[in-house]
Amino acid sequence: MTGTGGAAAATADAVEAVFRIESARIIAGVARIVRDVGIAEELAQDALVAALEQWPVTGVPDRPGAWLMATAKHRAIDLVRRRETYARKLAEVGRTLEDVPPPEPPEPDDIDDDLLRLIFTACHPVLSAEARVALTLRLLGGLTTGEIARACLVPESTAAQRIVRAKRALARADVPFEVPSGPDRAVRLASVLEVVYLIFNEGYAATAGDDWLRPALCEDALRLGRVLAGLIPEEPEVQGLVALLEIQASRTAARTGPDGAPVLLAEQNRTRWNRMLIARGFAALERANAAASAAGTAPGPYALQAAIAACHAQALRYQETDWAMIAALYGRLAAVARSPVVELNRAVAVSMAEGPEAGLALVDALAAEPALRGYHLLPSVRGDLLARLGRRAEARAEFDRAASLTRNERERALLRARAEACAGPGG
Repeated sequence: MTGTGGAAAATADAVEAVFRIESARIIAGVARIVRDVGIAEELAQDALVAALEQWPVTGVPDRPGAWLMATAKHRAIDLVRRRETYARKLAEVGRTLEDVPPPEPPEPDDIDDDLLRLIFTACHPVLSAEARVALTLRLLGGLTTGEIARACLVPESTAAQRIVRAKRALARADVPFEVPSGPDRAVRLASVLEVVYLIFNEGYAATAGDDWLRPALCEDALRLGRVLAGLIPEEPEVQGLVALLEIQASRTAARTGPDGAPVLLAEQNRTRWNRMLIARGFAALERANAAASAAGTAPGPYALQAAIAACHAQALRYQETDWAMIAALYGRLAAVARSPVVELNRAVAVSMAEGPEAGLALVDALAAEPALRGYHLLPSVRGDLLARLGRRAEARAEFDRAASLTRNERERALLRARAEACAGPGG
């Protein structure tokens, strides 16, 4: 590669790096003008192309993010003016359109407001959960279609269709580019938090594929959660979710061995847990509890899950875990957000606090739950409890059943190994 070619490539890398960081803010800022996230994304891409053409010649500007934002907004304004519906659009955006100072970056508060609008729009309940995840990763995570396909374990064509259909669905439903207020805000916020949590969980324990963990997805979700917490710090559940994600993410390095195989909680080297993330999580949990207290409400589901995660984080050794406290917290969680999965987790905590017989009784009570039919962790937990009771043949059958149900290869190998371990004398 020549020197000129190397410089051009370096500039192109810089353009793409800046765009990856700034794309969500640019799309949000442009969407405020055109009121359509699909068109806003296209205009942001146009600005990226312009940068790729101009920066190698003129050099990278001092404020590249502001340059991209101004270019995208110029094009948004041109587009609105060209449209036959210009007069109506002008009336809608009113002073906003006239007030956009192209060469200057917007005020930070405006950017924050635009980002918040974009998050609430991408996570609108009119979209399916899969579509919300794909669109959020695209608009707010800056992921390419190929990266989203890999993250969601679907073909690239499927990811592309999800994104296109999501944009069309938003346009068809005429979803306003706004932060809702009142009761609608609570419903929409729950949807937003759910999407962020879904993204994190898929990274924390992959549903399918060859890898047990996908750290990049965890990082994307954590970043989105932190952005949300910065934008609406007064919401207890936003702080609760961030606390949960920070503490859960602290275990990432210890959750797999050198070969990528899963390492169970009891066997993890806790010196590898990230203490900085734990401290951040504890601080967020304090903010969540303080916000709930100020609002006169009890801790919500995310704050309670964060409190459970905090109990694990406080134990320097697995044997020091306060299982009675964790079981009690699961009881409170079940009271505010009961689900079969919460009950299954509570059964595990009860088994550790009171013995495997008590846990097995709770697990067996869940056997008929339709939501757990085909859920591999039900036989996995049952197998563990049976093994602790010395009922090894039954435990082996449960681990084999769990292995047949999971779609993650790493987890399947772990479950088969546990089944084999039950096959010795007495098994």
